[in-house]
Formats: sequence, structure tokens, C-alpha cells
Amino acid sequence: MFEKAQGTAQKIAGQFQDVVGGATGNAAKQLEGKARHWGGQAQESCGDALNQIRQSATANPLVTVALIAGLALLVGAAISKR
Repeated sequence: MFEKAQGTAQKIAGQFQDVVGGATGNAAKQLEGKARHWGGQAQESCGDALNQIRQSATANPLVTVALIAGLALLVGAAISKR
């Protein structure tokens, strides 16, 4: 939940910075605001994904453990072949 809230805050701050940069004619500040906005959007989306993963893991703990075990086996096999 914290990730999504922090992303939303960054998105809003980026929009504000973009507007201020446009109003003052400061292209660098405007570009920085756009980048901050899109970074906040990405962080907000990641927060949504993490929340869905947490809910799924809570609802289906056995499936979650099986998936993690399968991933661990794949990573172990990949590392051992080096």
C-alpha cells in the first residue's frame, strides 16, 4: 500500500513541477517534472501489482509456496550449470 501512495505523491509532485516549469519558461524543470510524473506512475503501478501479489499469496498460500519452490529450482539449475 505504501508503494502506491508514494507513487501517487511523486506523480502529483511531477505534475506540479511540470506546470511551474511551463509557467516560468524553465524547460529543464518542466522536463524534470514530466520524468518525475512518469516515475511516479510506474511506482504506482508497481504498488498495485505488489498489492495483488500479496492478496493472491494470502488467499492461496500453497500455490504461492509451490511457485516459489519452482522458481528456486530453476534459479538453482541455472546457477549450477555455470
